[in-house]
Amino acid sequence: MTPIAVHAFNPGPMTGSGNATWLIPGRVPTLIDAGVGDPRHLNALEATLAGGRLAQVIVTHAHVDHASGAEAIAERMPHVRFLKMSWPGRDAEWDVRWEPLADGGVLSAGDTTLEVIHTPGHSPDHVCLWNSADRVLFCGDLAWQGSTVVISPGAGGDVAEYLASLERVRRLGPRVMLPAHGPIIDDPESLLEEYVVHRRLREEQVLDAMRVGIGRIDDIVARIYPTLSAALVPLACESVLAQLIKLERDGRAGRVADAWHIISP
Repeated sequence: MTPIAVHAFNPGPMTGSGNATWLIPGRVPTLIDAGVGDPRHLNALEATLAGGRLAQVIVTHAHVDHASGAEAIAERMPHVRFLKMSWPGRDAEWDVRWEPLADGGVLSAGDTTLEVIHTPGHSPDHVCLWNSADRVLFCGDLAWQGSTVVISPGAGGDVAEYLASLERVRRLGPRVMLPAHGPIIDDPESLLEEYVVHRRLREEQVLDAMRVGIGRIDDIVARIYPTLSAALVPLACESVLAQLIKLERDGRAGRVADAWHIISP
């Protein structure tokens, strides 16, 4: 299997240098993620296909930078099929016919197969695609070398589910992970462990803030991220909220109006 990165041309504060979509050439030419519909992405995709005919697009999840390009691909390549795990109420935002993926399902892609691994947490519909022969994992937004992954309740994020997904992927033992953002991850075990440690640290920082009577989310953010730029504060508030929701479910935190407090140390 020789996946080829095709840039989606969407750099920004949330996407870094922009998304990578992954083309798997072969008998069933397959694209992992749809980009955002930038014509340069479609042109680059056609150039990379070199006269070949794209068969299918597998979307890792329904966030805009991964799914919104499906309509533009469908318009230019009407024969292409589109597949993703269902997210009711979200998938209809894009006017394409989505074929549903199921956890454990096996798909032909290129000259090989991919297994669907449901990895919720960043979003409820997030999947990774696993090629066991080469031990390669297309990991979407599960991991990003050099950065952390945003868990936003407003975008379907859930910290507990994310941690479980990291553990599930760790048990697969991937040799390499191909992400939608950032460089290829050639030491997945180390990065996945770093991510778990990071989440534990954030949880302790949130608990520490509540221990000294800081209970409003914006005040917790100011304590944990004292040098954060104003543009990123709303994102940090979502991240702290996600952590608080986990603590609430664990029976360790509660809330009254907009203030949170510790229930159990």
